[in-house]
Amino acid sequence: MATRKELSLEQVVDALCAPPPGVHPKAGRWLRHGPSPSGRPLPSRDKVVAAVETLRSALFPGYFGEAHVAPESLRFHVGSALDRAGREFRQQVACALCFVCEQESGTCDPSRCDSRATDKVRSFLARLPEVRRLLATDVRAAYEGDPAAKSPDETIICYPGMFAITNYRIAHELHALEVPLLPRMITEHAHSVTGIDIHPGAAIGESFFIDHGTGVVIGETTIIGSRVRLYQGVTLGAKSFPLDEHGNPIKDVPRHPIVEDDVVIYSEATILGRVTIGRGSHIGGNVWLTRSVPPDSWIGQTTAKRGKSEDAQ
Repeated sequence: MATRKELSLEQVVDALCAPPPGVHPKAGRWLRHGPSPSGRPLPSRDKVVAAVETLRSALFPGYFGEAHVAPESLRFHVGSALDRAGREFRQQVACALCFVCEQESGTCDPSRCDSRATDKVRSFLARLPEVRRLLATDVRAAYEGDPAAKSPDETIICYPGMFAITNYRIAHELHALEVPLLPRMITEHAHSVTGIDIHPGAAIGESFFIDHGTGVVIGETTIIGSRVRLYQGVTLGAKSFPLDEHGNPIKDVPRHPIVEDDVVIYSEATILGRVTIGRGSHIGGNVWLTRSVPPDSWIGQTTAKRGKSEDAQ
């Protein structure tokens, strides 16, 4: 066996600072080692996560953070949290917008990105009352859907599903405003903490409950109605990736399931492709499903294997 020549520390530094041989022109900045035209850094994952935690303390006052929130100090607490989170989000959104400008045109006008960031964050903060309303329905669904829950407060403080759903609902609003990078940072942080992977592009209705949660995957173009319950290990994924003439995946194509209202999907079920799970249906554990089912269906392993379900009209 040939022995490798050991490099000196100086040689290792030189090698890591030079682009690897054969790097594609569209490779990420970290491979090209090109300077940022705007002088702006990339968004900081740590700062984005910290801003989300500040928002969590505003959405659930007194449940998170170190401050004791008395009734007379509630408005001060919420206002202060929103001010701190808003300032941090504006900075991080501006960095993300500059990154996209540089990727697309090779140049950037930082003042324009600052102005766009201010507008986007203002719109984002204006959506928080609706986010809080949706989260209230999720808390109720978690409490009513789990006989082990002793109070709604327990689901807020303890349940990984509520943590992941809160991050998702925050990230989804940023995604809808076409903020790059930050939405994925937020949901992937929840993924790393809880094992629940929800893409910020998914559309999820009110009263959503994920019981236990570990291993749940919800893809980018998934549509979920109201009062839907998922158990651990459920995958709402894509069956295949359509390719363009060059063999590259086509982006933004609807490729994940549509789950209508009042559906229950039990543990380890896998549903793939742009199929529709009709309203009021129950999908059993360990089912592999690649076709639509009509409303009020009960699909177990035997039914799924026999292909008795019909394509929804």
